[in-house]
Amino acid sequence: MSDFTTLLKARRSANNFIPGVEILDKELEELFQLVKFAPSAFNLQHTHYLVVRDPELKNKVYEAANQQYKVKTASAAIVVLGNKDAYKEVAAINEGLLQLGVMSKQEYDMTVESVLGFYEERGETFKQEEAIRNASLSAMLFMLAAKDKGWDTCPMIGFDPEALRRELHIPDNYVPAMLITIGKEASQRPRGYRKPTGEFVSYNTF
Repeated sequence: MSDFTTLLKARRSANNFIPGVEILDKELEELFQLVKFAPSAFNLQHTHYLVVRDPELKNKVYEAANQQYKVKTASAAIVVLGNKDAYKEVAAINEGLLQLGVMSKQEYDMTVESVLGFYEERGETFKQEEAIRNASLSAMLFMLAAKDKGWDTCPMIGFDPEALRRELHIPDNYVPAMLITIGKEASQRPRGYRKPTGEFVSYNTF
């Protein structure tokens, strides 16, 4: 069994963290240095992570997350945000490739024009969906990287996004895609039922 297969099977959604375990800036930075390699549409890197460790603010996240105990005991609560306006950074993101000669000026101009048009033509709903979709790709990589470094995580959707926006001063163009609690799991319950592949995989047509 490969290291990756072992890691994949070891990752679980933790519901019971050991209270009082600190996660350091250095440890978080190591995770984010890996997470930056997550895929994103047009390499726009839509995701922004908001790490909450301050006890007072974490308590506000706990309240916004329907008082779920795992938020209170986690080493940090991390709000995964998607930027609806990420497409507007296409010029800046591709400038390095232009300067290196990987892209010609014509290719650069065409890329900028096509990406801007792609998002603007599809409207606000698409921008919101893209923000959540790309943030979710990044979040999965974060959880795998965390497990690889010995941390346990739990992705959460049970929270009031507007309360988080208000308490954490989240700008309007960022969408809270999910909340991730991180820490050291105190105890682990048996894994829930997993469907056999025949129930969720189709080939060629549904």
